[in-house]
Amino acid sequence: MDNHIISKQKLSKYFELTEKALEKAKKAIIIGKEQEAKEILDMVDNYLSDARFFNTKNKIVDSFAAINYAHGWLDSGARLGIFNVKDNALFTIK
Repeated sequence: MDNHIISKQKLSKYFELTEKALEKAKKAIIIGKEQEAKEILDMVDNYLSDARFFNTKNKIVDSFAAINYAHGWLDSGARLGIFNVKDNALFTIK
C-alpha cells in the first residue's frame, strides 16, 4: 500500500482501530474521572460522526483527518490517566 495515498482500505483500517480503542476506553474509565471521560468520549463520538459523514461524501482526506482527531482524543485520555488501558497497539501509552 502506497504511504502517499489515503485509500479506502487504509481509511477502513483506521476506522476499525479507532472503534476498537473506543470500546476499550469505554470499559476502562478510572473511578473519579467519569466527567473527564464523558467529555473525551463525546468528542470522539463527534469526530467519528464527522469521519463517517465525510466518508459518505467521498471526502477521504477530511474523513481521515477526523478519524485521526478522534483517536487523538482517546490517546490523550489514556496518557492523562482517565482510561486504564494497557494496549499499546491501540493507544499511545508508556
